[in-house]
Formats: sequence, structure tokens, C-alpha cells
Amino acid sequence: MKTEITELLGISYPILQGGMAWVAEYHLAAAVSDAGGFGIIGAASAPPEVVREQIRKVKELTEKPFGVNVMLMNPNAPEVAKVVVEEGVTAVTTGAGNPAPFLNMWKDAGIKVIPVVASVAMARMMEKAGADAVVAEGTESGGHIGSATTMTLVPQVADAVKIPVIAAGGIGDGRGIAAAMMLGAEGVQMGTRFIVAKESIVHANYKERVLKAKDIDSEVTGRSTGHPIRVLRNKMTREYLKMEERGVGLEELELLTLGSLRKAVMEGDVVNGSLMAGQIAGMIKKEQTCKEMMEEMMKETKALLDRKLQ
Repeated sequence: MKTEITELLGISYPILQGGMAWVAEYHLAAAVSDAGGFGIIGAASAPPEVVREQIRKVKELTEKPFGVNVMLMNPNAPEVAKVVVEEGVTAVTTGAGNPAPFLNMWKDAGIKVIPVVASVAMARMMEKAGADAVVAEGTESGGHIGSATTMTLVPQVADAVKIPVIAAGGIGDGRGIAAAMMLGAEGVQMGTRFIVAKESIVHANYKERVLKAKDIDSEVTGRSTGHPIRVLRNKMTREYLKMEERGVGLEELELLTLGSLRKAVMEGDVVNGSLMAGQIAGMIKKEQTCKEMMEEMMKETKALLDRKLQ
């Protein structure tokens, strides 16, 4: 399937893997890219040399294009920004801030810049700054979220900018990909579906929670702090929400969640860990390789789009 995104990134399928902290490491990124999509290393708060090592390990596993997600609020962001240039990645996606300070450096190095946005205003700002595309991420996504839904955000962003739009949030199969295309997107970004990939290093306990999730198991914590995060409900989320109701301050709330994502991903703590996952978790029912997953989704996407064109 050719779209502006497959042409921009040199990939076969218009599917980007989300840059999820702790989850999006070199095994998963390489497997997604090798299967025809665009794998992404989640730099999160990792030191620059760790990011460099991850990039080099992806290159050992695949010759296909891949990228790095740079979390701009990370104190190491300036050094990570230089590492991606030195290591010659195809593209960067950005979140939690404005990539303007690094944009010229990346563009001069031939790196495609794709910020994640949650509003039309931010999408326009990124286009004006020189971004090559934007990821319009709806509130259905796992992890840090905005307030607009994917269904409403994607078409408005697509109408507002001339650069390609990638839809994210609530997309986990061919139906979601086809719907995103009909809304004006040139590609999609998915995170939750890839948590349960066979190549994903996520602990089996975490994967099992995603695979057994129901439609009502998604919870949003942190609305009172201005930093809402979508997760699967557990003991930690119940305690967090009770503390929010009591008006507990940000510092105390952060103590409750300190290291909780690592606990979930690496140690399999599904009781007190942060099980970041989108609302799409309720329809993910099987563990597959990235290749199996993407071939299945693209077959379904093409069938649906062909039907609409008849």
C-alpha cells in the first residue's frame, strides 16, 4: 500500500510503532521495520549512550528504515537529539514539548521530523516550523493523552495542514487503519497492539492483562495534575484516583507511581505497576509476530478500502 507516509519513510506498510517507554526497544523496533512497518525506539529518559546502543542493535537486526522517539522534557534530550544525527536514523517522532530547538539540526542531517500533536493549533505550529508530518493522537491512546478523540482530531488536523497526517489512538486492526484513511490520514501509529507482539520484551503478566482486557478496563489517572495518563485499572490506579479525590498534591502522587512503568514492563507487577494501554486493549486477543500482525491488518485494510471504492 503506497501512501505519502510509505513514500516519506521508505516503508511497505503505512504503520508506525509507537515509541513507548520501556516497551519500544530494539527487538520490537527491528521486528516492526523488518515486517514492513516503521519501528521506533522509545528514548524516554534513557541516557544518550543507551539510546546509541539501542540504535546500533536495531541496525544489527535489520537494514530497513527505523526511527527514535525523543521525549523533549527529558533532561538528556539535547544529547539524544545529537545521537540520532550521529547514528543516522531515518526519522524522529517527538513528544512532551516543542522540537523547534533541534529541528534544523535534524533536517540538515536529512532526518524526517514527525511530532506527536493533540490539537490543530499544535499541528499548524509544527508544519510552520518545518515538520515533515504529524501524528494526530487521540485520547483513546495509552500513556500520556490529550482531550480530543481520534475521530474528531484526525479530520480537523488533516484539513488544517498540508503535510501528511498519521492517526493514533484506538487503532488496533484493519478496520481502524481503513477508518483512519477515510478520515484523511496517510498512515497510523499503534502502540497497544504491539505490546503483545512475540518480539516484545514486555513481561508475560502485562501481556496477559492486555489480552484479557475488557472494553471497560481502561482508566485515566492524573487529570487533577494536568498530566492525564491512560492505563489498565488495578490496585495502583484505584489508590491514585482516591488520592486525587482527596486533593493530594502532585509530589505525593508521583511518589505512588515512581518506577511503576518499569515494574509492569520488566518485573510483571500488574498490581502496583503502571499498565499503560489504550482503549483498544479490549479487542486484542492474541499474541502474534509483528509480521503476522501487520500482514493480517493490511489484508483486512485493503479489503475494506477496496469495498468502499466499488
